[in-house]
Amino acid sequence: MLVDDKVYLGTSTTPEYLPLKYANRHGLVTGATGTGKTVSLQVMAEGFSRAGVPVFCADVKGDLSGIAMRGEPKDFLAERAGKIGFDDYGFEAFPTIFWDLFGRQGHPIRTTISEMGPLLISRLMDLNATQEGVLNIAFKLADDEGMLLLDLKDLRALLLHMDERSKELSARYGNVSAASIGAIQRSLLVLEQQGAENFFGERALDIADLMRTDRDGRGFVSVLAADELMQSPRLYATFLLWLMSELFEELPEIGNPDKPRLVFFFDEAHLLFDEAPKALLNKVEQVVKLVRSKGVGIYFVTQNPADVPEAVLAQLGNRVQHALRAYTPREQKAVRVAAETFRPNPAFDTAEVITQLGVGEALVSTLEAKGVPSIVGRTLMRPPSSRMAPISPAERDAIIAQSPVTGLYDQLVDRESAFEVLDARAREKQRQEELQQQREEEERAEKGRVRTSRTGYQDSYRDDRPTRSTTTRRSSRQTPAEAAVNTFARTMARQLGNSLVRGILGSLKRGR
Repeated sequence: MLVDDKVYLGTSTTPEYLPLKYANRHGLVTGATGTGKTVSLQVMAEGFSRAGVPVFCADVKGDLSGIAMRGEPKDFLAERAGKIGFDDYGFEAFPTIFWDLFGRQGHPIRTTISEMGPLLISRLMDLNATQEGVLNIAFKLADDEGMLLLDLKDLRALLLHMDERSKELSARYGNVSAASIGAIQRSLLVLEQQGAENFFGERALDIADLMRTDRDGRGFVSVLAADELMQSPRLYATFLLWLMSELFEELPEIGNPDKPRLVFFFDEAHLLFDEAPKALLNKVEQVVKLVRSKGVGIYFVTQNPADVPEAVLAQLGNRVQHALRAYTPREQKAVRVAAETFRPNPAFDTAEVITQLGVGEALVSTLEAKGVPSIVGRTLMRPPSSRMAPISPAERDAIIAQSPVTGLYDQLVDRESAFEVLDARAREKQRQEELQQQREEEERAEKGRVRTSRTGYQDSYRDDRPTRSTTTRRSSRQTPAEAAVNTFARTMARQLGNSLVRGILGSLKRGR
């Protein structure tokens, strides 16, 4: 049953395989709650790992963590293996790296504000078009003046700086209103309350750490702990969208490989598309269409195919459809739509079978020779070789301690960025004002001493009179040294800004 160039999924009238050659043509795993989607995801992840393909997946309920431990013999597993003729069924653990945005159930996973970009940050904060425009100005200003935006405090400091310079910036970039800045600041506060400050910072995730293999050549399965993250669904969806865009931007073109470089499972995929603006959906479609040439296969996992826009659905060549319920007219329509996405099998009515599938049973259609979808088969999915249950906290800690990325991301790095630059500017400005005030006071005192020395006494009448404050007017002309320094600073900032390149979703491209 197990072969080198395919992932064994289960058996219909014949064994059903997912050819590795077409695994980067993306896929879809759908079905109602409790029908076996998570186990199917686990089986597919095992197959890819065994074939040397790294996997990234989100563990929404905690069940997927069991992939790191060897499975245990159980009667129902043996019965399923015997029923489908899976003679070489055995148990094994798979190399696993645990990640967690909050750093509690895995290695911290971070990116920077600059790298995520204004489009995804706007999506994360649910900004309107006007507020998104102001945020774009903030990123443009940071790029032009060579300021790094690493974490939320950098962005907050930059927004306060923009408020102080609103008149100047409005003339240069467009309207920068106090109301929009205030709205963005309030959204930042909400993000902090959701725990997003744990996600933004350094050391930022290196995509190469998701593409590791072990000594035996098996691909590491990167499991993101998402049970707590799912309480902030917009943060969850935006993070996975950012990660998908990073893979697209950072990996080189490799055409059509014999097997994927990475397989990416996007669980609860409906969260990505719910209420997403059309501009964002168009870019997601573009990323899905083009990322396969980078050797990345994306598999959306959701309850219903209708959760995925048609333009994206058309890119998903490999399908695993678990049971759907059809009690209402709307659900019945959804079943018909799901059935129409398969290549018909003359042996049964696809729409009827979708409502009759049992737990662990699915309709399977994968790409065959020349990328043609196979005829859909009613398939008993194979049992997993790893544990079908969550691991214990002690087991998780032991795996994290032996992880190949231990020590790389555990310590937060806070290097000089926009907050420190703007804070230094503010302190320098305050120092200059204090020096100017001190000079003015010294000048007034010197004038008083001069009058006293000339007359031999102080004109108390004059000195006691209320007088207008007479500040010494500083020349607006720069000294040659000041002009040279300012010109150099502007040139360097402009060169840095010009060297920054943003990708299709606005994320910052790293130099390679």
